[in-house]
Amino acid sequence: MKRITFSLLAIFTIFCQDVIAQDNNRVITTAIPSLLVAGDARSAALGDQGVATRVDAFSQQWNPAKFAFSETRQGFGLAYTPYLRELVNDINIANLSYFNRINERSSVAASIRYFSLGEVELRETAEQVARIASPNEFAIDLSYALRLSEEFSMAVAGRFIQSNLRIPTGIADASPASTFAADIAMFYRSEEKIYRDFNGRWRAGLNVSNIGPKIKYDDAGDENFLPTNFKAGAGFDFILDAANTIAVSVEFNKLLVPTPPKPEYVEGSTTELTPESQDEFTDYKNTNEFSAIFSSWNDAPDGISEELKEITWALGAEYWFEDSFALRLGYFNESEEKGFRKFLTMGAGFKYSTINIDASYLFSTSKVQNPLEGTLRFGLTFNIGDDYYSEY
Repeated sequence: MKRITFSLLAIFTIFCQDVIAQDNNRVITTAIPSLLVAGDARSAALGDQGVATRVDAFSQQWNPAKFAFSETRQGFGLAYTPYLRELVNDINIANLSYFNRINERSSVAASIRYFSLGEVELRETAEQVARIASPNEFAIDLSYALRLSEEFSMAVAGRFIQSNLRIPTGIADASPASTFAADIAMFYRSEEKIYRDFNGRWRAGLNVSNIGPKIKYDDAGDENFLPTNFKAGAGFDFILDAANTIAVSVEFNKLLVPTPPKPEYVEGSTTELTPESQDEFTDYKNTNEFSAIFSSWNDAPDGISEELKEITWALGAEYWFEDSFALRLGYFNESEEKGFRKFLTMGAGFKYSTINIDASYLFSTSKVQNPLEGTLRFGLTFNIGDDYYSEY
């Protein structure tokens, strides 16, 4: 019953998003939105941010340029995120990541991300024997980071994406949809500076992710934009003494896909669009995915005020004691008209020898229930090989 309920809920959610997108509240929807969900517990505890935070094994999703600053030669991480846990128990996101700092200037990394939507029972009548479908999505990433100076690095990443969400009918082809995407990232980390009562270090990062062609599930279907995303952030480390460090950070995100136009209906109708409005929606669907990266900054029907509402922001703080125990706190905010995601996060981390264990928890602060509400997320990291000279 839960599986059937979830199927109906998923269809209802997509329907509601389409209706909202055609009303005054234009929520931007894309294919493969799971690519933007925090895949590791540490970043999740900081309000879903990681573009300018301290490097770890899961930096591949947030900013692969950070790997060039890793003080560990190699490492890999495992993370698990239950999804919609209050409704079903078989939907989850799993993440496996590996990096290798091959020399003092460069590093390579790879990751696999798998989003399972559990099992769905398909039947046309109550008496019919159900067919079981297992919709899923996954992405495989490869990245290379190069340290261009003592304080600055850049990286490029390639990504193969496959989305197997189409429900088989026995008549039409139900093969998965697939595509390729790329990321361009950069990271800045200053030298440690001496202030009056503490030492400090500045950090900044930028990543344009999921740059790629549209994806569609069949030849007759509509093409859907990938969640091409602009991410920028900054942070500062308060190095109080040899045992205590507090890192604070802020991050901003904006989807680089077109904003749906404002619908105009024929007088006396609530469903039939005017010819001009029909042309606007046709142009919206036909927008080139690469030109949208630039045009998405000024295409909102209500101008700059709506463009600003499309930017989400997050704040985070992380306290480390003797580089072995961490406490984390974060907050994420999105406009009420663009999705209404608002949540508070908290978490902790433990380091023993070469192993890191992280956990996080999310509290929704908006009227819209978050699919990760009440979910405990875990991450496990293993550091391999000798360390470089201490850079932190």
